[in-house]
Amino acid sequence: MHIAILSTNPDLYSTRRLVEAIEQRKHEATVIDHLRCQVMIEGGKPSIIYRNKPLEQIDAIIPRIGASVTDYGCAVVRQFEMMKVFTTAKSQAISRSRNKLRSLQVLSKAGVGLPKTVFAKQPKDLDQLLALVGGPPVVIKLLEGTQGIGVVLAETGKTARSTIETLYGLKANVLIQEYIAEAKGADIRAFVVGGRVVGAMKRQGKEGEFRSNLHLGGNGTQMTLSPEEEETAINAAKALGLRVAGVDMLQSNRGPLVLEVNSSPGLEGIEKTTGIDIASQIIQFIEEKIPADENDTVGV
Repeated sequence: MHIAILSTNPDLYSTRRLVEAIEQRKHEATVIDHLRCQVMIEGGKPSIIYRNKPLEQIDAIIPRIGASVTDYGCAVVRQFEMMKVFTTAKSQAISRSRNKLRSLQVLSKAGVGLPKTVFAKQPKDLDQLLALVGGPPVVIKLLEGTQGIGVVLAETGKTARSTIETLYGLKANVLIQEYIAEAKGADIRAFVVGGRVVGAMKRQGKEGEFRSNLHLGGNGTQMTLSPEEEETAINAAKALGLRVAGVDMLQSNRGPLVLEVNSSPGLEGIEKTTGIDIASQIIQFIEEKIPADENDTVGV
């Protein structure tokens, strides 16, 4: 089987681990920089040109699309879909998950537990909006933020109003979200592959930091999810249509609450924390979806 990883940097931990897992399982691995792909649109003959040659005989792709290039990355993934190539993350699912507001709306419709969240374009009564989410304190998020960037904890009404007014003045789109105090600066990252949780860790923010992202200094520990937490993670990935996803949740007094569902979750933190070979789990999932005896007919 020939599996391609869409990644702009072959030296990233996640990309390297996927290549290793593909080769260890006796498949052919190729890293493709999706920003260098040229989408060729022609009636009945969709194709992708890469390094001046058409891409052929690709059985499956694993998209690792950065948030800053979501639109173009999704266009490339969509072209592979048109070419009947299996993907671990469909273009529509990637696009849906990257829009914080849209993803929360989809998750809400699916009945997934969420923190109370308010979105308003030009709010006239900030006090009312803060009251709707039970604050202050409240969490203020930029719609375009990733990896904890663009997320602010406003502990007082004065700070919240000042921050929100500044962001609106900069024409930024802002979500105002309920602060879950009982989470105590910790969250859960559940890694979902093919409709099941293959690994989970609890991330604790460093002292004085309410964001628990590992790259911001947080610490991770392996954990076993409760049945409710596992069901929530699986349902969240399913609602957004993601076959491979990192689901971030908070433990609250009313059950697990989903913060975000990542369509290109990193492997380094989860693998080093849990000791689980997540990369091989992803390749095994692809093998299950593309039986060996069909490999010759699946390619482009």
